[in-house]
Amino acid sequence: MDTRKVQITGGSTFTVSIPKEWALENGIEAGTEVSFHPEGESLLLTPRRGDEPVEGTLDIADLDGRDLTRAVVTMYVSGFDVIHLETDRVSAGQRRSVRDATQGLVGLEVVEETGDRIVLQDLLDSGQLSVHNAVTRMRLIATTMLADAVSALIDDDDDLATGVIERDDDVDRLWFMVSRVFRSTLRNPGAAAEIGLGRETCFDYHSSARQLERIADHSAKIAQIALDLGTVPEEVTEALSALHEDAVAIVERAMDAFLEDDGDRATRLANQAREEVEAIDEHTRTVDERIRSLDDAHQAQFLGLVVDSLSRTADYGGNIAETALQRAAPRP
Repeated sequence: MDTRKVQITGGSTFTVSIPKEWALENGIEAGTEVSFHPEGESLLLTPRRGDEPVEGTLDIADLDGRDLTRAVVTMYVSGFDVIHLETDRVSAGQRRSVRDATQGLVGLEVVEETGDRIVLQDLLDSGQLSVHNAVTRMRLIATTMLADAVSALIDDDDDLATGVIERDDDVDRLWFMVSRVFRSTLRNPGAAAEIGLGRETCFDYHSSARQLERIADHSAKIAQIALDLGTVPEEVTEALSALHEDAVAIVERAMDAFLEDDGDRATRLANQAREEVEAIDEHTRTVDERIRSLDDAHQAQFLGLVVDSLSRTADYGGNIAETALQRAAPRP
């Protein structure tokens, strides 16, 4: 850690020197403009880079299919505004993979294509992105997916189950967007100012969004089981419905706590959600025992996975409640 003394020049201006080694490493010299970003009692200093987009280049010669799709997603989440994908010759399969990736990412579009490269660009201004709206939208989609997945399982509704699986992509798109914004605020304090949220708040939203994304994944898992399993025995349908209701109630209460501005009310809601997580363990064991008593072992195995997904959903709600408690706690 390097320290400096604050001095007064001209009788009214506070000045402080910056470390020479840091300045040289970041191309700062006499006349260079720097930016100051106040965050509570802290004041962050960054070199002023202007509005130049962040560009990155990726050699995709050995990438195709899912590997290429993941690579594009990684570049997007990492914060690149312009992504150059280059190889000796872009194959038709690679072009399809790139387009599949862009369809799953908010704001990313193909702006140039040649025989040896594809250029992608994020066309959304970060100031237009609302992390709050994205997370509340994720909450709605994820909890609706879970309800529909359980209904599809109980009613043996393949169309409803297929719809749940398809909606998982919508949650993923929002999750990647939230991750991109969060990483941007870590690298550039100015990004937090653009979206109107502090970096600590962005971290809380990112943490909660991760839990909602996992709930959506388990909803899709239950929906896939609904497609594979067929008719569910009547003696366990009521138990599964009740377990679902308990699990989703925890998630809803935890999200209410997370989004609550009143610290005291947020704390009460979050603590209640945490207590309900502990209580649901006994409920889970009871449902699990009932399923194990089924004559069809294959069926019992699949339904056991459903119970596990519902139990994990409750745990994810508990994680959101923990984040809500941290948000509501007094600041040091």
